[in-house]
Amino acid sequence: MKCVYCGYSETKVVDSREAEDTTRRRRECLKCEKRFTTHERAEVLQIYVIKKDNSRELYDREKLRRGILRACEKRPVPMEKIDAAVNKIEVKIKEFDANEIHSKTLGEEVIKHLKKLDKVAYIRFASIYREFADVEDFKKEIQSLLKK
Repeated sequence: MKCVYCGYSETKVVDSREAEDTTRRRRECLKCEKRFTTHERAEVLQIYVIKKDNSRELYDREKLRRGILRACEKRPVPMEKIDAAVNKIEVKIKEFDANEIHSKTLGEEVIKHLKKLDKVAYIRFASIYREFADVEDFKKEIQSLLKK
């Protein structure tokens, strides 16, 4: 592991803690003696997302996270809850035990988690994902939320 400050290639681990799906390590550079944190995650199987046009794209955790962040923009949703949702969605993807997943399946998982996190974020994401054409589509979705 290279030091983020000076680039020296030798560091020592000062502290390690297990999180949900990562290992957090505090490291100290053996040259400049500055400390920094790394988060390590086990390498995930390569999963491909099958898009609407039947093209395939490598699953990208950060792209999923950015989509959820965009839906939650300017909403009172803590980052911890967003990261937890991404982790849960990823666990669900792995449960399918396949190396391909349809974007529709992935989108429905995101919708399900956003509905629990924040209703406005849910509507924002749904409007893009379900391709709302006009105000009536928004109205129908909001009415279905209010019924529940």
